[in-house]
Amino acid sequence: MSEKLTLALPSKGRLMDQCRAALANAGLSLDQSGPGRTYKGEIAELPGVEVTFMSASEIAQFLKSGAVHVGITGEDLIREAMADADERVTFLRRCGFGRADVVVAVPTAWLDVRRVSDLEELATGYRRLHGRQMRIATKYMNMTRRFFSERGVAGYRIVESLGATEGTPAAGLADLIVDITTTGATLRANGLKVLEDGILLRSQATLTASNSAPWSAELRALAKALAARISP
Repeated sequence: MSEKLTLALPSKGRLMDQCRAALANAGLSLDQSGPGRTYKGEIAELPGVEVTFMSASEIAQFLKSGAVHVGITGEDLIREAMADADERVTFLRRCGFGRADVVVAVPTAWLDVRRVSDLEELATGYRRLHGRQMRIATKYMNMTRRFFSERGVAGYRIVESLGATEGTPAAGLADLIVDITTTGATLRANGLKVLEDGILLRSQATLTASNSAPWSAELRALAKALAARISP
């Protein structure tokens, strides 16, 4: 069993900067020391914590396997990685940054499509008129399948998006999308609207604990102390 609490933090991008700022605001000094580009660090005020840096999506996978005790990453990435997230992890603290909604967005020209239930009838029409299934572009394939299955929507095909998802309908690569948005401005600029009941998740960065990691009473107390220092 590790003698230290392993804390995974994003290694790059805006989320990394926001994590550093949140720790600093909590009076915690993050030191990424070592030769060259090191992926290890420490927090001076919490000597029992060992920091490891990795991509935000990797953090979700490491929490799933129990390779780290706690991590800060988007709740959307955690729920995409784990269908049973509420059993595999414990959400300790919402951090108050990295906010984004995962939504279903359709072309604004679809005037009669306002709710998710409208998509089932539309899917039937696509098969009849176009000889193919309705296409949904998304990076959130697992969340999308679960969301539509729970609402009885079938007759669609997922197109995995590796780039700018909001541009796929205009490019003719998809008919609608499931993607993240903060203000909705990018969706509107691409001629898309969010369905009235089309919010899959209101996500933000979350301090999350792995239920599969090797825990001791001391490590649990340290994780609780860390969570208490971070203010949303």
